[in-house]
Amino acid sequence: MRFALVAFALALASCAAPGPRDRYERLLTPTANPGKVIATELAFARAAQEDGQWTAFREFATGDAVMFVPEPVNAQTWLRSQSDPARSVAWQPHAVWSSCDGSLAVTRGAWQRPDGSDGYFTTVWQRQRDGDYTWVMDQGDVLPEPLAAPTMIATQVADCDSPPTPVVMSGRNGNTRSEGRSDDGTLYWDVVVRPDASRSVMVKLWQDGAMRNVVSEEVAAPQ
Repeated sequence: MRFALVAFALALASCAAPGPRDRYERLLTPTANPGKVIATELAFARAAQEDGQWTAFREFATGDAVMFVPEPVNAQTWLRSQSDPARSVAWQPHAVWSSCDGSLAVTRGAWQRPDGSDGYFTTVWQRQRDGDYTWVMDQGDVLPEPLAAPTMIATQVADCDSPPTPVVMSGRNGNTRSEGRSDDGTLYWDVVVRPDASRSVMVKLWQDGAMRNVVSEEVAAPQ
């Protein structure tokens, strides 16, 4: 009787087991890889120390990447006219947010300049055809006190259970907007620059059936 029950259970398991097509579909379905994003961020920071600050920024950026100086500029165009400083800024990632499909991710962390000032950065990373990540948006600001280093880098991945509601943005109203979303729509970022060069930064992640703010930052107009 015990043998019969075991045989019956094995038969059920074989029926429920995924076939080759299911396995191939899982392999071909894009998935989040926050560990690779963190590794890329760390390699970026190391390249800045070893190869030069702006050289590293150029090498790790997409052709249409945007940065703020403080007005928004095409990063590659702006960086071509910049010489590497004698000593590079140093930085460390503290958190990463990834879309469900891994096509887009956002890192946030702390930076330290050679002059002793401290601040934070927020960087959007886009996965390329070869699977590597390059940044499409980078921004940050000075802080009066350095960010406390976390024990571990925090990681959040968007839910994959259902499609998100599309994000509907308001008109520009004289502002300059840079924005983007992951291929599956589960991560969205938005930077609004006002005429005085102050800006708002927002990152939304699909969680628990809603697009939820995970990053919300305000950068004051330059003095």
